[in-house]
Amino acid sequence: SRIPRRSPRGAPARSEMDENKPLKVRLTFSVILVGISLLFAAVVTDHWAVLSPSVEKNTTTCEAAHFGLWRLCTKRIFMQEQGPKEKSCGPISLPGDHNCSYFKHFTPGETSEIFEVTTQKEYSISAAAIAIFSVGFVIIGTICVLLSFRKKRDYLLKPASMFYTFAGLCIIISVEVMRQSVKRMIDSKETAWIKYSYSWSFACACASFVLLFVCGIALLLIALPRFPQNPWETCMDAEPEH
Repeated sequence: SRIPRRSPRGAPARSEMDENKPLKVRLTFSVILVGISLLFAAVVTDHWAVLSPSVEKNTTTCEAAHFGLWRLCTKRIFMQEQGPKEKSCGPISLPGDHNCSYFKHFTPGETSEIFEVTTQKEYSISAAAIAIFSVGFVIIGTICVLLSFRKKRDYLLKPASMFYTFAGLCIIISVEVMRQSVKRMIDSKETAWIKYSYSWSFACACASFVLLFVCGIALLLIALPRFPQNPWETCMDAEPEH
């Protein structure tokens, strides 16, 4: 009968070293779920950027706006005195008449004066499309991870890690496209908006990128076969010569 191989003193067996692998996978997947939640929150909400218009001296109300990937929301609010000659519109959290509508290029029946410019339409459509790719990647990656929890299916962790990494890259590209869109909108003379700020949906998208990208790479490192730490591990694991 064949005598089982044993590792020398001070070198734990390979099976013992891999006992913590399921725990590492579950911990990494838990953090990935947080990133997925932030991703979905960013995609479905309308607080990527807040826009403030030019303020006239003789008016007491102004119309600010905030928008996301799909909708634009305007709000008529009272202006606040900041100084003897300075007024500002907002903050947008103040109470006022609230109106939301989908962008004209997504629903032809709706109107959206802010995105009338062709360049802004292209930026908006691009950001939304790339975000959809990110959502698709995380769904496929999650299916792979759930299937890998069954025995002898650890090989699914590698494609899952790549899908999560791609999802993180897609959402950060969508963030950059949206940032460029807001910047061009403020610089354009065809719009009335002169000030802008990024809101919590934008922060959720950035945070989801960090979690998905970092944890995707971590999951890949966990899924890769462990390299021998000591020279004698390879020798002890080799098949005996007959």
